[in-house]
Amino acid sequence: MIENRKLRATVTSYLFLAPFLLVFLLFLAWPVIYSFYLSLHKVCWSTDLYNVFSDMKLVWFQNYKQLFKDSHFWWSLIVTAYYALLTIPATIFLGLMLAILLNNKLPGVSLFRSAYFLPNVLDILVVGIIWTFIYSPHYGILQKIFNLLGIQTFAREGILANPRTALPGIAIAMVLRGAGFGMILFLASIQNIPKSVYEAAEIDGAGPWQKLLYVTIPLVKPIILFLVVMGTIASLNAFTEIYAMTQDGGPFAVHFMGEIQGATKLSGYYLFEKWSQMKYGYAAAISYVLLAITLVISIVNARLLRRKQ
Repeated sequence: MIENRKLRATVTSYLFLAPFLLVFLLFLAWPVIYSFYLSLHKVCWSTDLYNVFSDMKLVWFQNYKQLFKDSHFWWSLIVTAYYALLTIPATIFLGLMLAILLNNKLPGVSLFRSAYFLPNVLDILVVGIIWTFIYSPHYGILQKIFNLLGIQTFAREGILANPRTALPGIAIAMVLRGAGFGMILFLASIQNIPKSVYEAAEIDGAGPWQKLLYVTIPLVKPIILFLVVMGTIASLNAFTEIYAMTQDGGPFAVHFMGEIQGATKLSGYYLFEKWSQMKYGYAAAISYVLLAITLVISIVNARLLRRKQ
């Protein structure tokens, strides 16, 4: 009797899980498996262009071997790491500062919270286009401010056309867009900290900075580690902002390993470029290498979080 109940409960559980499992297998598991299959093939001169995916040449791990010799791929990883260093710490810092400020009972605090979170709701393409207008050297509001201050450094080519400032310019736009998401997470975490912890710190003589450094930051560290991982994944997959603000990953003025490289050509954009060139196997190989990098970062993050806890 008890065994029949357990069997019935198990079958019922699997029936409830069946819709999710079906969606997971069709739209998550199968694409991952098929992309690995693609990474072992390539489009060649004999491929039927009307039936590409079923008529590719099996090359085994040749795409991966070629990938590790590709100067453009290595450059894209370097640029991605630089982009992550520009965006992740700034996004976390700005989100934490906004959360601390808006945790106080200020007049209209709900309005400010909504206003700071609103850019995160907008599509990245829309945000990128808006910032392209802001950065424009001809009619952009930023250049008009520079003109009032007598700064003519970007009057000719603009920020996005300068190889030294193009990626920082994109990073600033994405930091201001994403800080609201971090603010919400930090705000929820700070509001869950018991007031008795701060009261105990005040009794011990801790001032505002001491409470921030020794109470608030340690207790919101899981959020910080989560944002680091999510920011790293977003940097590895960054494409829309690059496409919206530079169109082609330029400006092309950087020499690396004997090749001219794009100053903003991140790994996500490079993957898209190879896919658009019908190098489907090569693009799939890139995606698997990026997946491996993401898994390593996630494992490191999990271990750090477990150790701190």
